[in-house]
Formats: sequence, C-alpha cells, structure tokens
Amino acid sequence: MSERPDDGFAPAIDAHVHLFPERLASAIQRTLTDAAGWEFEYAIDRPSMESTLVDAGIDRYVALPYAHKAGVAVGLNEWLAAEAADSDRLIPFATVHPDDDGVGEIVREAFEAGARGLKFHCPVQECAPADPRIESALEVAVEYDRPITYHGGTAPMYEDDPNVGADRFAEVVESFPDLRVNCAHMGTYEVDAFVEMAREHENVYLDTTFAMSTEAEEIMGFDPSSIDDEVFETLSGSIMYGSDFPNIPYPYRAERAELLGRDLSAETYRDIFYRTAIDFLGLDD
Repeated sequence: MSERPDDGFAPAIDAHVHLFPERLASAIQRTLTDAAGWEFEYAIDRPSMESTLVDAGIDRYVALPYAHKAGVAVGLNEWLAAEAADSDRLIPFATVHPDDDGVGEIVREAFEAGARGLKFHCPVQECAPADPRIESALEVAVEYDRPITYHGGTAPMYEDDPNVGADRFAEVVESFPDLRVNCAHMGTYEVDAFVEMAREHENVYLDTTFAMSTEAEEIMGFDPSSIDDEVFETLSGSIMYGSDFPNIPYPYRAERAELLGRDLSAETYRDIFYRTAIDFLGLDD
C-alpha cells in the first residue's frame, strides 16, 4: 500500500513511534491483540519501518521505549542507541522502570549515550507521572534539559487505572515546572482538562497519536471532531503529530488524514507536523 505524503504534511516529524527488539515488539502486539482485538499489518524491524515512514513523508521520528519490568531498561536503552547510530532519522528516547536500582543513574547514562528524552507508560509501568520512585529520573531530565513523554491519559483502556488522568498529570506539572512534558493521545479521554493545562503552562505539550486518526471513533471510542479547530490554531505551538506506528490497527495515512481534512492555516500545520516537535525535543532545526 502506498503511503505517499499528502500536501501540507511533509516534511514531518513523527513524535510517537515504538521501536523494540523484534521479539519484544511481537509480544507487545500480541498483548494488544488479546486486550483490544487489534490486528497489525506493518513490519516491526527498523529498516522496514523507516521505509514506510519515509514514503509517508516523515523526515525524523522519535522512538519511545518503555520497560515493562525492572532490570530490562539498560539493555533497551543500549539497543536503541545502537539502532540510532545506524540511522539518520531515528531520535531515541530512554526508559527506566520505577523499581530499578539506580533510577537516576540509568537515565543519566542513557542521556550521555545520546537519548534525547525519556518515556513513561504509566499504566504498563504502574507509576504515576510524579511517582516518588522516579523522582530522581525527573531531576536528571531537568538537569539535562530533556523532555518526557507520558502515556498519562485514560485511553484507550485505562479509565480505572489510578496512575493516569489529568489530576495525576497535574502533579508532575506543578512539581517540575522546568520540565517539558508531553501527554500522548491528546490526553484522551480527558482532552478538555489537558488542553487547559497546555494553555496555562508553556512546558505542557500534547501529541495527536491515535486521538486524531480517522479511525479513532471506531478503535477507541473517541470522536476527533469533538476537538475544535480553534484548539489547534491557538495551541499549535504545544501540539505535535504522533502515530504509535507500527502498533496501529489501520493504515498509517489515517493518522494524518483527519487533521489534513480540517481547514487549518499553513502555519498551524507546520507547527503540528514539524516545528512543535523541534521545540519539544530541544533540537536545532
């Protein structure tokens, strides 16, 4: 299937991609299939993934790892750093598990090895955004001026999880005002609260992953049209494009089609598809 870029999209940065060793990537997809019934069509090795992304108009992409248990973070960080060394498009993030020994030092070593930021999947890792167990990791992120992406919202299947939601995310925003933090999936299902947080705090970002797909209503019960164009026009400096690729149960084009179907300004599209990610990542354009 062709993934040729649409007008207004390329060149783009995908701020939410998952690249794992193939055995772990397959296990993650099996878990998602069991939990949600999703089926996946894309290859999970880096060369194949990059081919699809480049064909779609992606210039660079952020690879977000997450350690599902203690003891695996260092190996994941080292593996991803090696993959990044062989790619001119991959921007690696780091992971750490809240129950690891030396949480802060694991993150420091990953940053020294080239990791551009840090990822936490709060439901999977069973930690709140400001969990005391990861406080040293957050302090290192501030020290190195590196951002953090959280799965901090309740979608698509975490509405009863005590570690996610706008109130829990507000704790890290208040406790670490100098830390750039991104809540994935537009903060669904509490979009209004997360949008308001982004309005009030310059260090709060949102990514469009899954929530703004043309398949969002069918896949996760969220209607993208419930977010008004005004949100994107006024907050384009705080909202960036993401996809969850390759863990998407629909064609990659669906991630951008809903956004491109709106009548947004060219400047807003450039922010969402490129410039906001540059700012969040602290990169030189």
